Amino acid sequence: MGKIKENLNKINNIKEEITQKSGRGKDDVLLVAVTKTRTAEEINEAIDAGVTDIGENKVQEIMDKYDFVKPVKWHMIGHLQTNKVKYIIDKVSLIHSVDSLKLAQEIDHRAKQKNLTIDILVQVNSAQEESKFGITTEETGELINNILDTCENIRVRGLMSIAPFEENPEDVRVYFNQVKQLFDKYSKLNHERCDFKYLSMGMSHDFEVAIMEGSNLIRVGTAIFGQRNYIK
Repeated sequence: MGKIKENLNKINNIKEEITQKSGRGKDDVLLVAVTKTRTAEEINEAIDAGVTDIGENKVQEIMDKYDFVKPVKWHMIGHLQTNKVKYIIDKVSLIHSVDSLKLAQEIDHRAKQKNLTIDILVQVNSAQEESKFGITTEETGELINNILDTCENIRVRGLMSIAPFEENPEDVRVYFNQVKQLFDKYSKLNHERCDFKYLSMGMSHDFEVAIMEGSNLIRVGTAIFGQRNYIK
């Protein structure tokens, strides 16, 4: 068994155990494999091992790998600049990182051109870390409503959050909990283009705590592929 498959089996076992412990079915949490800096060969190995969804942080990496990766659902999980939306609008199944009305309107504009409806998540920075993108918890409702009012080719499918890195993942539980409360609140909105399905929280270091706090989509890279080798 290859190392990627072995790692995936471990993560899936932990994911299922924690999901069931939190009162849900073993398949109620989606694993998105984060493929930043990974080769198409590595990604295809993960797909062969059962990965159905992959997440990329950069538009350029999606463009570079798209034609070389086996059929899979692509997620845009990193910060997205408005001038790069056009390159991925017809390639990704979910954009996790919408943090402004300007970005949403550009996604909507490009979606209209292709006659598409694009699923997005609103990115919430509940810890208000200056180093991370995302809106505050207080701004969340206003942004969701503005998107629904002005972006006919977008469906709001939920929320995404990146917790601060702490040695002890228990220390970020409070931030996950804040976003889960927002998720529960706005999932009750009665609007045809507001269909909350995904609460995207938790990465390699903290996904167990995130699942316990209600996450149903985790973004895991290092725990699957190992440490990244950054080439300068």
